[in-house]
Amino acid sequence: MPNEEYLDKSVHWKVRSGLIAFAEPAYREVAEAIVECGLATEVGQRLGSGKEADVYLCREGRRLLVVKAYRLYRTAHRGGRPIKLETMGQRALIEHDLLCYAWQGGARVPEPGRRVENMFSMQYLGTPASAAPMLQHAWLDDPEAFLRATVAGVEALAEAGVVHSDLSPFNILVHEGQPWIIDLASGIRVDRLGTPAWVRLSEALTAAAAGARALKRYFERYGLTLDVEDLMTRVRAKIDLFRVV
Repeated sequence: MPNEEYLDKSVHWKVRSGLIAFAEPAYREVAEAIVECGLATEVGQRLGSGKEADVYLCREGRRLLVVKAYRLYRTAHRGGRPIKLETMGQRALIEHDLLCYAWQGGARVPEPGRRVENMFSMQYLGTPASAAPMLQHAWLDDPEAFLRATVAGVEALAEAGVVHSDLSPFNILVHEGQPWIIDLASGIRVDRLGTPAWVRLSEALTAAAAGARALKRYFERYGLTLDVEDLMTRVRAKIDLFRVV
């Protein structure tokens, strides 16, 4: 985590001077902010909304990409200052960092782009006609192969030092026949300083086990069985490489 403040001085000046409204920006305002800060040259439709953020389909020249914008007020996150700009900027920074760690470590996640304040860009998964569907809403032609690829994806995340804390069929996209893991908003970086190693390990393994059970329930609809204990053994072996035990 960097030591400098998450927002630049111009943003803090806007907060102090009252130029930033204490209300959730409308679509037009968010789109203008995305273009003005250089994350994209054109903003299209909103692809989806989560508890904390909205995802927009954008263009950078001819290239399609997505921008995730953390909302400032209409969120499930509590605490922070009267204005949440810095708080949500920090959350965007954390997720962007985790995405970078995972992608650089070889996990199948969207390629990260740039982050500005409470927004960051990343690779678009899908075709010009439609975005890649969530696993929950897809029908698999070869579920057994997809299960193997999903398990490999979970292991690749762990090898990169990242554990998804909310892994489920809603956070996996089906793109070109492969599983792509998304939404690392509350992921765990297992070698992160600031907490005792045994605490990080316990949190990581608890989260990984919950995700494995969610995947097991999903693939049962295809008559397949996921060995949760075996997967957890391999995940822990990957985590142990970071000497957190």
